[in-house]
Amino acid sequence: MVTIVTALFKVVLMGDGSVGKTTLRKVYMGEGFRAQYMITIGADFAVKKMHLDGGHDVSIQIWDLAGQEHFKSVRSTFYKGAQGALAVYSTVERTSFDNLPNWLNECWTNSGKKIPIVLIGNKTDLREQFKDNPVMRQTIVTTQEGQKYAEAISRTGVHCSFLETSAKTGENVEAAFLELAIKILEAGGMA
Repeated sequence: MVTIVTALFKVVLMGDGSVGKTTLRKVYMGEGFRAQYMITIGADFAVKKMHLDGGHDVSIQIWDLAGQEHFKSVRSTFYKGAQGALAVYSTVERTSFDNLPNWLNECWTNSGKKIPIVLIGNKTDLREQFKDNPVMRQTIVTTQEGQKYAEAISRTGVHCSFLETSAKTGENVEAAFLELAIKILEAGGMA
């Protein structure tokens, strides 16, 4: 007989404004892709259930945090109790990648511990378009750079994975949330 264990995992979706956090969440929740950008004010919230191998039923409570600097003081409270984080950057906006250390520091400081991270390079669908433009090509973040940064985080003892996604095509969106649930379990999240 298999024992079903149910857990609620609070996770934060963090990163600079306009990297696609809200769109990733909406696509994951089955709401579909919309191209227009709407700023998140403070934070937005959603819950979704998933079944993991090994008899784990998990509800993921997703806190989608506003990425603009002026929301920093408001964001701090939403990290409390978080068990994992999706750190999102745009693969075609180098600044969002360069700001990841600030996001990780903010997360770990406000959550009170080094929670598991899934590093997400989003907007892979745009990278091909940017390759042909010499000016835009300079803003591209390569897959290798994302992998290297995730490996550096892992070397500090943090449970960390790396995935590239496209909220527009749906590529790896489901996998990103699944991977985070697994990382939380590996870090002892069911205890």
